[in-house]
Amino acid sequence: MKELKKLNSAQIRRMYLDFFKAKGHTEMPSQSLVPVDDPTLLWINSGVATMKKYFDGEVVPDNPRMTSSQKSIRTNDIENVGKTARHHTMFEMLGNFSVGDYFKEKAIPWAWELLTSDEWYGLDPEKLYITYYPKDDVAKEVWLKTGVAPDHLLPNQDNFWDIGQGPSGPDTEIFYDRGQKMNNLPEDDPESYPGGENERYLEIWNIVFSQFNHTPEDTYEPLPNKNIDTGMGLERVVSIFENAPTNFETDLFLPIIKQTETFSGEKQYGQDKTDDIQFKIIADHIRAITFAINDGALPSNVGRGYVIRRLIRRAVVAGKKLNIDEPFLAQLVPTVGEIMKDYYPDVLKNAEYVASVVKSEEDRFSSTLNGGLNLLNDVIAKAKADQTNSIDGKTAFKLYDTYGFPFELTREYAEDEGLVVDEDGFKAAMTEQQNRARNARDVDNGMGVQNDLWTDFKEASQYVGYTDLVVKDAKVLAMAFEGQRVDTAQAGQTVEVIFDQTPFYAEMGGQVADTGDVIDNYGQTVGRVVDVQHAPNQQNLHRIELTANLKVGTRYQLVVDQKRHQKIEKNHTATHLLDQALRNVLGGHTQQAGSLVEQHYLRFDFNHFGQVTADDLQKVEDLVNEQIWREIPVTTVETDLESAKEMGAIALFSDKYGDRVRVVKIGDFNTEFCGGDHVNNTNELGLFKIVSEAGVGAGVRRIEAVTASDAFQFMQERVTLLNSVADQLKVAQLKELPHRIEDLQNELKQVQHANEQLEAKLASQQAGAAFDQVKTTNQGTLIAAELKVAGMDQLRQLADQWRQKQQSDFLVLATAVDDKVNLLVAVSDEKSHQVKAGDLIKAIAPAIKGGGGGRPTLAQAGGKNPAGISKALQEAADYLNH
Repeated sequence: MKELKKLNSAQIRRMYLDFFKAKGHTEMPSQSLVPVDDPTLLWINSGVATMKKYFDGEVVPDNPRMTSSQKSIRTNDIENVGKTARHHTMFEMLGNFSVGDYFKEKAIPWAWELLTSDEWYGLDPEKLYITYYPKDDVAKEVWLKTGVAPDHLLPNQDNFWDIGQGPSGPDTEIFYDRGQKMNNLPEDDPESYPGGENERYLEIWNIVFSQFNHTPEDTYEPLPNKNIDTGMGLERVVSIFENAPTNFETDLFLPIIKQTETFSGEKQYGQDKTDDIQFKIIADHIRAITFAINDGALPSNVGRGYVIRRLIRRAVVAGKKLNIDEPFLAQLVPTVGEIMKDYYPDVLKNAEYVASVVKSEEDRFSSTLNGGLNLLNDVIAKAKADQTNSIDGKTAFKLYDTYGFPFELTREYAEDEGLVVDEDGFKAAMTEQQNRARNARDVDNGMGVQNDLWTDFKEASQYVGYTDLVVKDAKVLAMAFEGQRVDTAQAGQTVEVIFDQTPFYAEMGGQVADTGDVIDNYGQTVGRVVDVQHAPNQQNLHRIELTANLKVGTRYQLVVDQKRHQKIEKNHTATHLLDQALRNVLGGHTQQAGSLVEQHYLRFDFNHFGQVTADDLQKVEDLVNEQIWREIPVTTVETDLESAKEMGAIALFSDKYGDRVRVVKIGDFNTEFCGGDHVNNTNELGLFKIVSEAGVGAGVRRIEAVTASDAFQFMQERVTLLNSVADQLKVAQLKELPHRIEDLQNELKQVQHANEQLEAKLASQQAGAAFDQVKTTNQGTLIAAELKVAGMDQLRQLADQWRQKQQSDFLVLATAVDDKVNLLVAVSDEKSHQVKAGDLIKAIAPAIKGGGGGRPTLAQAGGKNPAGISKALQEAADYLNH
């Protein structure tokens, strides 16, 4: 029996990637957990999720062989985290991918070589078992030729990968036998086999052979290009090499657990199974929280922000169960960074910022959690008073959903008070919420059906728009009309065309495409270029509305709309200035989250935790304009990726960079990777003006701005508006406007004060008459009246007068303003132990079609039925006579 190598998580990850790099694969960086340009996903949830554009043919990769270690998040079974050996919210998926290149004949032997070769993982072949799709005779044969023993090769009907429309096919899974000592089942249990529900045979690798298109008609057609898609769970493999009972006793989680022990005092990991669950929840959740925030997601009440908020709350409650009463999660963030720094150095670099976000959310939840405890105590007291001895399921679910209380915690509190909790009712409420969430969640991970219209077209097309906006001799290489390749097209048709060279920019990096004209040798316009996108092999694909015939092989003159192009250039350079200014003013944690560079404006989205103050926004605008007026040359250089990084160039996680990259440098102020068009000098922008700034999502804010003539026009419109206001206020000079407005505000305050005094005087006069009308009830004396006053504030003032004069035991006042009713109940201190104001108002508020509540001595309600006031007053008397 071969002895296991001693490898840590960083070594295991690196060895996997290096193995496939040696087999000609390009190592792809781990992409952000926040999907880019993919509305079907809430999170990146697998390695292949970042490869969809290659697998469905939208983009042809530079190298059809790729490998990656991709961080991923899945939260569909969050309740199982900590209770099982291998459930995680965040995990890493090691993968190797082939897009139309190698297939089963190479994928299988390579997998076996990596796993068993002494040069690599060196696992004992006797410990490995393989399952395959029963109808996949090719995979079975290749496995046998590779050297797998026949009794270690098992057919399994479930080995077929299919998530709906798009690529699908059989797969093969690899299991590691950890021995019966690791099993949670007897050896002769029916589930104790590779692929069964047991802890002995651990699935470590799934290799998918994508060879069919699952069509919208629900048929399976052969793919134009067969693909390989694999996934190996890093956490699982580490548990094997570190001989850990679960994934949590590995170097990926144990340092977090050990640090949590220092917060919990006497509670230690491994001493109590219930406590161990809480340690695992904390260790798992803080990893996901840290990585998600580092990638730009922030806590909120919607979407992925709600996922982060929920994870933080579950971790805090888990800490409470370990007797951790002070905020502690933020202190774990640097530990996560240290563990992962080998492959994710940015997490440790940004640890301080991430920790500040976590700390803010922890502090906010502390008050929420205390509110939940108060509600729970009220519920327990009411259950005892009513002698029901139980807490209903809906209340238990409210505690879980609103305040973060797990059902188990509610049950523990209840049991301490001799009560039971309706678990069936809680599960019903939980199921109802899950159904709502499932219906609302984007779960379509499918890919588009492959289309080889442009996938196989690989003739080169050169973009020359950086220097030339006119090309006099561009040859039509290929053309398509309505999804079919054609050699000729006619006037009136809209076609897709690839030229051998073009000055038209294809939409990318937020910059919109160029527009312009196609002109023949006679100077006649043949068509209008209305859009340009990238074809799968990265040629510029022109969408042209034809006014004359167009032929493949013919040469034409291509002319970009120069005025529009130059405006777009100005706005693109402005986004770089704005990006840097935001980093300088708000902090280095700000990241670009999207942009749109149009002809007449620019839009820039960025990640930021909290509001942007008016003062900071002005500093950003001033800083951009300073760079414009410094007249800084804008230069570009094409270099290799490493050299660009050494230059300090800012890279966007959403962009894919090849061996050669283009860097745009604005003096010593800003250096960024960018393939877009820019001005030659910042002075060409003339002026930069922020038009608006607002939040557009969880932790994402948006600035819209204008430059040059559009900025001047914007300022002119504001000056015209100010002049109009000055005319209306009869102010001779604009500088006098603030003083005049201040005078008007003071005058308005004086008028409002006088009006309030008059209203109070009129209200007192009405109340004087009403307070003389005292009725006797079984509970005590009552004054009940409808008054014509301004609203609830005056009703409260009258109640204060009534209480000072002690004119009755109970007071009920109502007023109607614009079809809305205000209702007030006051009870003397002596009577409040017999009749509570809140109970009385709840009894009479339905008469005005409203509701309310309050303290024992004062309560108020609002309603929308003025006609019911007299009934409410009568019901108050009836209530006190019972």
